[in-house]
Amino acid sequence: MTWDSRSTAALPPPPHASASAQAFAAGVTCLAGPARRLEQLAALTVLLLPAAGFGLALQLLLQGRCTALDLALFGLMYTLQMAGITMGFHRLLAHKAFRTSAALEAVLLVCGSMAAQGPLLFWVATHRRHHVYSDGPADPHSPRPRGSGALGSLRGLWHAHVGWMLGSDRARWSFFAADLLRERRLLFFHRSYPLWVLLGLGLPAAVGGLATADWDGAWRGLLFGGLARMFLANQAAWCVGSLCHRFGRRPFETGDCSANNWLVALITFGEGLQNNHHAFPGSFRHGLHWWEPDPAGWLLAAFGALGWVWDLRRPDAAAIERRRRHIANLGPAPGAPRVQAVFRHGRRSSNGRDRLVERRRAQVPEDASAAGREPGGR
Repeated sequence: MTWDSRSTAALPPPPHASASAQAFAAGVTCLAGPARRLEQLAALTVLLLPAAGFGLALQLLLQGRCTALDLALFGLMYTLQMAGITMGFHRLLAHKAFRTSAALEAVLLVCGSMAAQGPLLFWVATHRRHHVYSDGPADPHSPRPRGSGALGSLRGLWHAHVGWMLGSDRARWSFFAADLLRERRLLFFHRSYPLWVLLGLGLPAAVGGLATADWDGAWRGLLFGGLARMFLANQAAWCVGSLCHRFGRRPFETGDCSANNWLVALITFGEGLQNNHHAFPGSFRHGLHWWEPDPAGWLLAAFGALGWVWDLRRPDAAAIERRRRHIANLGPAPGAPRVQAVFRHGRRSSNGRDRLVERRRAQVPEDASAAGREPGGR
């Protein structure tokens, strides 16, 4: 894991525009009134309730009052949640990196919904917006410095990690997820999202209670397999948007600050390989080489060998080499959505010389729902 000065000082502070001004970004709308307050309440619940559960679980762990069953429930539910988010919400729905049966799709979407990161239409639209506006003013969770000095840098990290969830700007589903809106089976999982969140809490509690035949076992199952799992898995996932756009290696010039962070990749099943992913968003594997940690990619490859998934999309060696040589990246790669606007940012090169890099962003792509799906696109 390495530091690159381009990730902070090179980016200008974000414009302190009003919420209404942010709405002028294509596909972005602003919440107001009861709708905004309801979303803020939901976000605070997802942030604070699992944190309280984690604190209680940690207390039991330090007191030596947790059992092997509690830890097993934590590990199992963590794996199911991370697999659902990484393979289901992200690589399957957001980027169409592979195809699978309705049964496996359902399992992945239920497991992803257990994370309580938002209903699938919200999640996919937000993620596609991130790719279209990556590290620009309209990126929903960029760690761009929000002010000067170290405090501004920390504010940027905080915003990218959790602060953005309390904001008012949101990605429009009709713009970024129009393809999903046409799928009735996906609307079912979107609308039943609260049920799956509750299932993610109730299932480990039920297993713990039945295995121990007492309420204390059910309580510990809720704490370890439910709330503590949700807290730690979500903190790991949110590091992808914060730490992985600040710290790590950048083998590809992608026009943003995405970086490969192996530590985050290990705890998020490969999601921490952000630079690889932003260079080839349509690839089912984020690890482009065998030594790069991508458990979700390895699992999908195994599923492919078993015939459980198919049409696995992945760039070949020639495409990777072409992308690696494309260091200037002054325009979209072939197949990327048509560009309607250009953002210009001053950036400092790795050898310390000042330069101006023209960064193009597909503000109004011909098919916004396809943004970031081609292996060679962005």
